[in-house]
Amino acid sequence: MAQQAYMTETDNGGSGPERRGNRIRRLMNRVTSRLVTGWRGDPRIWRRGLVLTGIAVVVALIMLLHAQIPNVVGNLGSLVETFLPWLGLGVPVLLLLALWRRSATALIAVLLPAIVWLNLFGGLLSDKAGTGGDLTVATHNVNADNPDPSGTARDVAASGADIVALEELTTSAVPVYERALESTYRYHSVQGTVGLWSKYPMAGVRTVDIKLGWTRAMRATVTTPRGPVAVYVAHLPSVRVKLEAGFTARQRDKSADALGEAIADEKVAKVVLLGDLNGTMNDRSLNAVTAQLRSTQGAVGSGFGFSWPASFPMARIDQILVRGMEPESSWTLPETGSDHLPVAARVNLATAS
Repeated sequence: MAQQAYMTETDNGGSGPERRGNRIRRLMNRVTSRLVTGWRGDPRIWRRGLVLTGIAVVVALIMLLHAQIPNVVGNLGSLVETFLPWLGLGVPVLLLLALWRRSATALIAVLLPAIVWLNLFGGLLSDKAGTGGDLTVATHNVNADNPDPSGTARDVAASGADIVALEELTTSAVPVYERALESTYRYHSVQGTVGLWSKYPMAGVRTVDIKLGWTRAMRATVTTPRGPVAVYVAHLPSVRVKLEAGFTARQRDKSADALGEAIADEKVAKVVLLGDLNGTMNDRSLNAVTAQLRSTQGAVGSGFGFSWPASFPMARIDQILVRGMEPESSWTLPETGSDHLPVAARVNLATAS
């Protein structure tokens, strides 16, 4: 009887994991069979899913022609450009819906936004970081309401950066940051709500007028072993999304233009801009700045390098931009007590970009 029971169990497909594996294979075979059968010989596969087809084409056109979307109403163009990479999430959704509708037309149309997205952002999916470089810089919007400024300062210093820029400094928190960073950075200057800490001597420190009425930008010449570098620190005004006004960024755009003018007048050949620009490299409103400088993230980063908000980063608004030097690597640092992530980069001063 025992032998008979054993033979019966074996004939039923084995026991334990083996039986579960057989069930999964049978289920997959049935699903595949139904999918193929549902498509085969059905002339409606070309007529179904026309709405999905239209949506796929519109998504592709938005990504392809984003620079043509006007900013007249609610700065809509800049809003789209700020979150442009996220439009790629529509591709798998449209793909699943096209499969569910069994629409060959929609499936083909989904290729359009997929190709456009890969052309715009596919290069960010690979790690282009190099191993060289002779200067490491970092920037962090520390958040005026940061509950642990001392810990935040130590975290940023632990990055090994030679130069650190901090934004959104408050009068009460400045002494805390100064004490936490003094053992690592011999030279520093705080101007308004922005500050610069350096392991190398600083000179020519001055504020930069970005048309706000108070100081949120500064400039200094840092004398590195490879020669002088003009370092700018800036915290451009915040942007807001309001139901009655859309994406409001007029003050940010005005400040960006003023910052671009200051950088254009810079006499030092090597320039680094560190700061919270409240905009991405795709945002046309930052053209006065981005047309002159090169983004370290786009050149040598790994991934999108989103820096805000820290709890679930959705956009890269904290930037490190350079001129007259070659970016080697770029990365985000671990979360601190701020609502932004710190970002860092390593550059090669001996090679002009």
